[in-house]
Amino acid sequence: MNGVTLNANGVSEIDLSCTDVIGAPFAAYGLAREHGPLARLAVPGMAPMWAVLRHGDARAMLTDPRFALTADTFAMRPDVSEEYRPYLRNMGEMEGTEHLRLRRLVAPAFTPRRAAAFRPRIESVVTGLLERLPEHAEGGTVDLAAHFARPLPIEVICELLDIPAADRPRWREYGGLIATGAGAGFAEAVPAIIDTAKAAVAARRADPGDDLVSDLLRAQAEDGDDGDRLSDTELVSLVWNIVLAGQTPANLIANAVAELLARPDQLAALRRDPALMPGAVEELMRWCGHQLLSMPRFAREDAEIAGTAIGTGEPVTAAIAAANRDPRAFAAPDILDVTADAAGQLGFGHGPHFCLGASLARVQTQAALEALLRRHPDLALAVAPEALDRAPDPGTWRLRSLPVVL
Repeated sequence: MNGVTLNANGVSEIDLSCTDVIGAPFAAYGLAREHGPLARLAVPGMAPMWAVLRHGDARAMLTDPRFALTADTFAMRPDVSEEYRPYLRNMGEMEGTEHLRLRRLVAPAFTPRRAAAFRPRIESVVTGLLERLPEHAEGGTVDLAAHFARPLPIEVICELLDIPAADRPRWREYGGLIATGAGAGFAEAVPAIIDTAKAAVAARRADPGDDLVSDLLRAQAEDGDDGDRLSDTELVSLVWNIVLAGQTPANLIANAVAELLARPDQLAALRRDPALMPGAVEELMRWCGHQLLSMPRFAREDAEIAGTAIGTGEPVTAAIAAANRDPRAFAAPDILDVTADAAGQLGFGHGPHFCLGASLARVQTQAALEALLRRHPDLALAVAPEALDRAPDPGTWRLRSLPVVL
């Protein structure tokens, strides 16, 4: 396959600038995985990186303290003013005691039970977007990515954070800019989101409600086991983190719909038995989750993974696209089966940095797919599956558009 070669040491080398690799990442990583447990990635503009390809090795690396994240993220962006940088710390990029402390303090706000309690409000947002879909139809087709999958997460975030109605149009606009982490409007979006988050915290402090900000305020009011508690800056930062991380369902929903519409047997199984949906979401995350590679870790010391020496400071990533289709971990990895057991899939990560909002993402995706399939029994792709337009992004598997016939 173009873009995947073996070097003199028998190690696969994957060129992430190659269009074949970008267009068929699961095939590329799968080919490399069967050559060996690790590959070398050639990353445009970056130093070469190790990729851990097999499920067991990837899980082990993601929990190994010898491999650590760095903290040179949004807080270091020169286009964000100094006033707002303290609020841009991303908990997902913290390590050690700092990360554990914050995660312990806020975890009660993100339990599966709390996510389930929010489901009626999520369903209300889903219903509103579906009701407006026909308004966006042109020539009998509608872009489900632009008018359903992408706007859904920020709408849900606004609802769960209880953002005032007057601020929501601005959040809808800025949410997309923040999700990309780039663009001319990014430096404007950050202060707007932070300022509105501060206002939301102040409002809920005066009048607590049934929302995530109130949950976080309750976490702030309760001392940890050692008397520790969230600072006001950390509290607002967590709202920022929710906005940033809460975009996960957008690409998952679009990918899932595209895959189901291309496989009538799987779509029919879900229509016959909606009770399959929770397990189906896990299987869809395994099969077509948006994240192809984990955030890179860096070796704190000389180490070894699956017999391969990793030097101090070398970057290492878990190739989720390979691990989630590893025959050593899944019975039929190269088949999408909504009745299969996909427990252990790595789409939400693993170990200390397992996605804090995974329960909310699961509930949101389940609610979105259930309502969409129920409301539109004749839903179909408007183009052939191979003609769908995907972003040329080596790190994520995402559709730029999803034209469907309702």
